[in-house]
Amino acid sequence: MITVALPKGGLLKDCIGLFQSVGLDFSAFLDKNNRQLEITDPTNRARALLVRNHDVPVYVEYGQAQLGIVGYDVLREKTPQVAQLVDLKFGGCRLSVAVRADSPYRNTLDLPAHGRVASTFVHCAREYFDSIDLPIEIVPLSGSVELGPITGMSEAIVDLVSTGKTLQQNGLIEIETLFYSSARLIAHPLSYRIDRDDLSELVAEIRSNILVA
Repeated sequence: MITVALPKGGLLKDCIGLFQSVGLDFSAFLDKNNRQLEITDPTNRARALLVRNHDVPVYVEYGQAQLGIVGYDVLREKTPQVAQLVDLKFGGCRLSVAVRADSPYRNTLDLPAHGRVASTFVHCAREYFDSIDLPIEIVPLSGSVELGPITGMSEAIVDLVSTGKTLQQNGLIEIETLFYSSARLIAHPLSYRIDRDDLSELVAEIRSNILVA
């Protein structure tokens, strides 16, 4: 039986819709009264694990799931040993540098050397600032990074942006986009290579549905 790791949060509804399009029903995860973290599709072809977004590639890398769906941003940050198979074309967002709207900074090279940048994406932020040869102190946060510039703890943030409303409501503006992200189908490399449980057939069905859409 194929095991799929699905992310909690904003991607879940689209993930379930995608699998429904190939005949697999994990919609019980959408029931607010359901507390199960593992369910089996009625056809007994596959089961799904409901995990935190950042944990999806961990379950796949360690072989507890043969497939997973996760944002490209997570793959860039964690660099797990997984096979990236399909860009699923949903969950679009971007990783950006943002500052206070009333600050003098209008591009990243305006930021002061050895200044502070708050982010949950420590690896991506470090990689970017190293690439432009700007020495910056990365302040790791696990949430509400917008407070960094608001409180004066940091000159800027590196964070995911979707509509931009959160930035606007907190008096912040984007000054640079590092990369664009969307949901990706990933696989455990060995399971995919040996085609365990006809994994390639399911991936082909998913790929076909994405192309049709």
